[in-house]
Amino acid sequence: MNAVELARFIPKAELHIHIEGSLEPELIFELARRNGVALAYPSIEALRAAYAFTDLQSFLDIYYAGASVLLHPQDFHDMAWAYFRRAHADNVVHAEIFFDPQTHTARGVPIASVIEGLAGACRRAREELGISSALILCFLRHLGEDDAFATLDAALPWREHFIGVGLDSSEVGHPPEKFERVFARCRELGLRVVAHAGEEGPPEYMWQAIDLLKVDRIDHGVASVQDPLLMAELAHTRLPLTVCPLSNLKLCVVRDLREHPLKTMLDAGLCVTINSDDPAYFGGYMNANFVQTTEALQLTREDVIALAKNSFEASFIDAAQRQAFVAEVNRVAAAA
Repeated sequence: MNAVELARFIPKAELHIHIEGSLEPELIFELARRNGVALAYPSIEALRAAYAFTDLQSFLDIYYAGASVLLHPQDFHDMAWAYFRRAHADNVVHAEIFFDPQTHTARGVPIASVIEGLAGACRRAREELGISSALILCFLRHLGEDDAFATLDAALPWREHFIGVGLDSSEVGHPPEKFERVFARCRELGLRVVAHAGEEGPPEYMWQAIDLLKVDRIDHGVASVQDPLLMAELAHTRLPLTVCPLSNLKLCVVRDLREHPLKTMLDAGLCVTINSDDPAYFGGYMNANFVQTTEALQLTREDVIALAKNSFEASFIDAAQRQAFVAEVNRVAAAA
């Protein structure tokens, strides 16, 4: 089995998936009908045709519009369950899922509806598909510190349903340092902490995430190749990076997938992983990202195996679970 075929079949963890970004146009229209929500697009085809993004903000405008159909716990369950079925088909065996409560509470949706609906889908995925999962609550960085603190307080009654917090939305102009106090509070509560940095923002944002937010992982992080000292630090600490190749291509972070820095980062000893980010909008779930990146960068079988193992090394699972997943990676690789 060559590297491309192995990329399809190898077990993997997904650590950078915005569940609202898995909302396919077909389900958007189904939920709009169910909930009586009027959409700005006349058809599924017209909505999909609008997915011609020039940067992160142009994507976010449509992303938030799509999320407007999510109103009830069943809506959030159905969205997440659709993602889990696709993940299962791509041999994802563990997923750590971002969700954006502020996107929904700003529309009057109770935070309980968001969390309980997603948690129910996570339980179902474990029972019916054998996929383990966890939820990570993300703060929208353009809304600022006060809103983040309020969101955290509102979510704490459902603390048992999420393992960590993240920082997402518009990166440029919203440095991680704005959220230093929020993240300190989250760490006090025993939450794992991650943050988007170094996608469209500069390496300095990654340094802030490391030094000020004291993150356990950095989401994206492709800007690290611009800073040799940062590359050396990341290689030394093995602080994981959740890279999203097709997202970087769709949002014009790279012009061509053959120019993506993932191979350079991997060869430098960084703990890089492959993920799908917002797959309904960026043209591919996990296997599309793995396969197209493997082809474009001419990754070897050893590279594919390393990326799969990195995904479990970077995940927030216990040592026994990690060991079992890595053993399965080795079994599949040996059999292929």
